[in-house]
Amino acid sequence: MSPADPWPRTLRGKPAVGASAERSHRTSMRDVEMFTQMTGDRNPLHYDAALAAASPFGGLIVQGGVTSGLLNAVVAEDLPGPGSVFLDVEWRFVKAVLVGQTITAHVEVTQVRDDKPICRLATTVRNADGDICLVGTATTYTMPLRATAGSDQAIAPGVDAT
Repeated sequence: MSPADPWPRTLRGKPAVGASAERSHRTSMRDVEMFTQMTGDRNPLHYDAALAAASPFGGLIVQGGVTSGLLNAVVAEDLPGPGSVFLDVEWRFVKAVLVGQTITAHVEVTQVRDDKPICRLATTVRNADGDICLVGTATTYTMPLRATAGSDQAIAPGVDAT
């Protein structure tokens, strides 16, 4: 490993342009309640069934953070993987997600830097009908968590290097 190549010290290594990953989740009122507990967002569109049914959404919707949060899991767990954080995101919420809908978050690597563990990703979240609910891009940084090149020992305790 050259000092200019940080990727061998990341837990998953350098992703290839075109690599993709996705995760699905069935939304629930528990998601809404947990997000509210964390943020204080008590918008009636998330809680008042009669009001939400009469809205253009036609029912209770989850907060946008629940929708985009599934992308956090894909990035941190799958691609680029453990140690990855967002540096920048540009997302458009184009369709609300109803409570009870299954959503699928998808990321695809569009650029990878050689000098730093930074990736550019195309991101989408779709509902079970295939409708795009969120679309955009993200830039990620992947912390080099391996103690040495080729080592399975992680710098951060409790982080699995496999």
